[in-house]
Amino acid sequence: MNNSKFNPAYTSARPDISVLVPEGTNSVLDVGCSTGDLGASLKNMGLPRVCGVERDPEMGAQAAGVLDKVVVGDAGVLDLATAFEGEKFDCLIFADVLEHIEDPWSVLERARAILATGGCVVLSIPNIQHFSTWVRVFLLGYWPYRDRGIHDRTHLRFFTLRNVRELCAGAGFRIDRLSRQYRIIERPHRLNRVARFLVIPGLRGWLTFQYLVVARPADSGHNPPRR
Repeated sequence: MNNSKFNPAYTSARPDISVLVPEGTNSVLDVGCSTGDLGASLKNMGLPRVCGVERDPEMGAQAAGVLDKVVVGDAGVLDLATAFEGEKFDCLIFADVLEHIEDPWSVLERARAILATGGCVVLSIPNIQHFSTWVRVFLLGYWPYRDRGIHDRTHLRFFTLRNVRELCAGAGFRIDRLSRQYRIIERPHRLNRVARFLVIPGLRGWLTFQYLVVARPADSGHNPPRR
């Protein structure tokens, strides 16, 4: 799939996300599906139905060529239940999407309406506590507006671990699994391979690039083993 015209930060297959989709999942909605690379990888893994929501019409058109259904619209205001005609999904994915939305708290809360019984949400959220923020703002004295990563210039909301937990709890979700991606340098770099070896108590938040979460409705009664 040729995605050279789009920002590469938004068009990867995201194996770190696909591995979080529970076994036995039959239907997935990828909110912010971009060009459909993640969804296509899930289809290749054998998932029967993968749909998407994408704000950018060009990306959405490309995603429509590989996914079962794509709705072009702003996830911040779109009525998902209406857009998908009352369909329920086993898994909803918000992979580095919620920070681009004005009111991510309400979006996540409303998403429960299209979640099937026993279903889950998979979230990927950048961590503003990463030490690169402190270095740039407090030592160098400026906010690093960038084209990707934690300081992506299109971000509207910012999260630390505490904010992530409050986001889920406030939307009526219970976190079943939470993991961290560690980086020393915010952009992709071979030095990041050793980041996990430098993590000691008290420093995890400073080296965490993003949080990966699997959460379920707090009243679902489903208690899968933590991994």
